[in-house]
Amino acid sequence: MTDTVHVLNGPNLNLLGTREPGIYGAATLADVEALCRAEGKALGFDIVFRQTNSEGALVDFIQAARGARGIVLNAAAYTHTSVALRDAVAAVGVPTIEVHLSNVFAREDFRHHSYLSPVARGVICGFGPQSYVLGLRAIAGLPQTP
Repeated sequence: MTDTVHVLNGPNLNLLGTREPGIYGAATLADVEALCRAEGKALGFDIVFRQTNSEGALVDFIQAARGARGIVLNAAAYTHTSVALRDAVAAVGVPTIEVHLSNVFAREDFRHHSYLSPVARGVICGFGPQSYVLGLRAIAGLPQTP
């Protein structure tokens, strides 16, 4: 196991800062990445930070994290639709924290269901970019396994 944490982002997160700022805030994805890198450094993690709009590419990113210390995953809309992502998280055996910028439970009903939650170690939502920081801290607090 390495001290690498993969921070993976799904569709439309590349539009942060301009996409529905009343819901997602003014921070850009570059701002979120900088925040994750700073927190990762403080925790002693190497951060791999990726974003894609493609479900298949996100599956590939999850599989590439095999052997990592953890995954912080904001699968965005795929959270609510993708059995393929659920299966990838279950298959790699890497502790995964599901994160969301907004409080998905205060939004539309279809956002209340996650295919990822049953295979994630935990879920953090509603804290904006700090959701990622909390996800990294959660991974730091998990016992390391060989």
